[in-house]
Amino acid sequence: MPKTYNGLELPTDGAAIQYSNGQYQIPDNPIIPFIEGDGTGRDIWKASQRVFDAAVQKAYSGKRSIKWFEIYAGEKAFRQFNTWLPDESVAAARDLRVSIKGPLTTPIGGGIRSLNVALRQMLDLY
Repeated sequence: MPKTYNGLELPTDGAAIQYSNGQYQIPDNPIIPFIEGDGTGRDIWKASQRVFDAAVQKAYSGKRSIKWFEIYAGEKAFRQFNTWLPDESVAAARDLRVSIKGPLTTPIGGGIRSLNVALRQMLDLY
């Protein structure tokens, strides 16, 4: 697995979720990629992250924590990489096995399909 995606290094204090013998192995500090989202997604993500972190803190009494890793899709990706859905964002979601995303805009014109549908198809999530 690469140590960087979209030019950003994975958190060094986190570990990837593994899968073997038909079971997931969840480390105490899993790296979870997130796509902030467009529009209200930015506001929703800020609140959601606090809720997720507080829930993990309460459930595991501080023995576990999520190491968040931003990946890009939507408007933010287009501004930064000139593409709506960078290949490395999809690769990070696939490699790290669990990720979360906010609402994404569907670009109008240019023949691009819904980013939500594209992600589901690329990651075989049906």
